[in-house]
Amino acid sequence: MNATYALLALPFFAVVAVVAVVAGVVARRRGRGGAAARGSRRVAVATSVVAGIALLVMTIVFDNVIVGTGVVAYDASLISGLKIGVIPVEDLAYSIAAVVLLPSLWVLFDRSTPVPEETP
Repeated sequence: MNATYALLALPFFAVVAVVAVVAGVVARRRGRGGAAARGSRRVAVATSVVAGIALLVMTIVFDNVIVGTGVVAYDASLISGLKIGVIPVEDLAYSIAAVVLLPSLWVLFDRSTPVPEETP
């Protein structure tokens, strides 16, 4: 069990983690409070979760097809040995990174201005 493919993913996960932390800090500092903002955040989180699950499911299905048909092959000495179907779990690394990175980048590149709250 060498897990070289998993080690190759570590630098990408490190970058994703840093971007996600920075996005969290930026989102907290923007502090777009109010009930409307909280509702909007819930919708954004729910949408991200659903999209992330869809991406992972599609990755599992299609990667099983391409690995199962022999289009792509993994050296058994370079994987961890854990598999989902015929794909090694390391094959999901970039999809998982995308699930975290894309919403983080969305927060960082958001240039919309906060809507002032109406006072009753």
